[in-house]
Amino acid sequence: MPEYIIADGVREKELFAKLKARAGETDAKVEKIVADILQNVRGRGDEALREYTERFDGAMPQKWVLGKEELDAALKTRDVSFIKALQNAAENIRDFHLRQVQQSWLTTSKDGVILGQRVRGLARVGLYVPGGTAAYPSSVLMNAIPAKIAGVGELIMVTPPNGGQANEDILAAAAIAGVDRVYLIGGAQAVAALAYGTQSVPRVDKIVGPGNIFVATAKKLVFGQVDIDMIAGPSEVLVIADGTANPSYLAADLLAQAEHDRLASAVLLTDSEGIAKQTLAELEAQLKLLPRKEIAQEALNNYSAFVVCKDIKACLALADDFAPEHLELCVAEPLSYIGLADNAGSVFLGHHTPESLGDYYAGPNHVLPTGGTARFFSPLGVEAFLKKSSFIYYPQAALQSAAEDVITLARAEGLDAHANAVAVRL
Repeated sequence: MPEYIIADGVREKELFAKLKARAGETDAKVEKIVADILQNVRGRGDEALREYTERFDGAMPQKWVLGKEELDAALKTRDVSFIKALQNAAENIRDFHLRQVQQSWLTTSKDGVILGQRVRGLARVGLYVPGGTAAYPSSVLMNAIPAKIAGVGELIMVTPPNGGQANEDILAAAAIAGVDRVYLIGGAQAVAALAYGTQSVPRVDKIVGPGNIFVATAKKLVFGQVDIDMIAGPSEVLVIADGTANPSYLAADLLAQAEHDRLASAVLLTDSEGIAKQTLAELEAQLKLLPRKEIAQEALNNYSAFVVCKDIKACLALADDFAPEHLELCVAEPLSYIGLADNAGSVFLGHHTPESLGDYYAGPNHVLPTGGTARFFSPLGVEAFLKKSSFIYYPQAALQSAAEDVITLARAEGLDAHANAVAVRL
């Protein structure tokens, strides 16, 4: 079960240092395998894609490029309640992200100078979606909807075939989110196809979406050739609870994170020893009922902890240092602490706001910075799919007014041609 400690100024810092390092260094063997795949696909295109798909996924689907007709058809094969839940979630996600839309702008000064910024969506974005046991329709919504709101010209999705077939839940989510095309390919080879383009797969400007270590490594290696969303590490939740919290709720929330994978981290910080001990007992009882209890058990044993602190502010200070992906404030007055929670991907306030709401439904994005990167990274949003360029217009009189300063600065840097580009116009 999770390590249980009383904070003393030393033990909790050592614990958090261990948790931060849990992702480890990049696997050199994986990086070599992925680099070879990238090079092969870049050189041989579709032929290499077919070979890798047959090797890793069993067979190349007879039809591996799906359009709007196939996506819309998938909606009819799914349970009505599932489609309704997807549509309700999509509406919430769309409403939240519409508030992030940015506009182009310009200003004109009295001397006729025009300055401005042009904002527009990327031309083409690739979305990677796992298609096996870790197939998450919710991730399709979270990645695709902000892209469409940003005005991305074309959104294409890649997802590995399962037994030569597409995952119908994934296709239904793609239809609701507005994905334009789907390619039934997966793994590092799919990332390569998106980054470099092949005879059938167009090159994209950015690749987003979760994947296994091979996909994550491939995204890391093609960064610079294309943009990526982030290099995501193992998922994590940090729960802060006071004496008003319900131990049953706390245990359920910790297990919801621990079941993700064996490297997931679930941490409870509290100012109440009673709450900590009751939650630990609840955790043991609820764990026995989980279908994924072996995965959750390993995550709890190796990368999770219960820490009893002197007060809630001490808990918040530790949380800010850890910079968790998900932060739950299960306290009596959560809004009074929101200003102290600076480093977190997403914050969940109160006793009735479990992380699951954010994962699926509420509206804020669930693609969040992990591994302490919430100190400087933000959740995925509309801005991630935009590009900006500035523009400048100076009439002759305005240039003459600025010329002396520009020439002085250029010559101070030893760039005489820069100075002359202004001087020649005087």
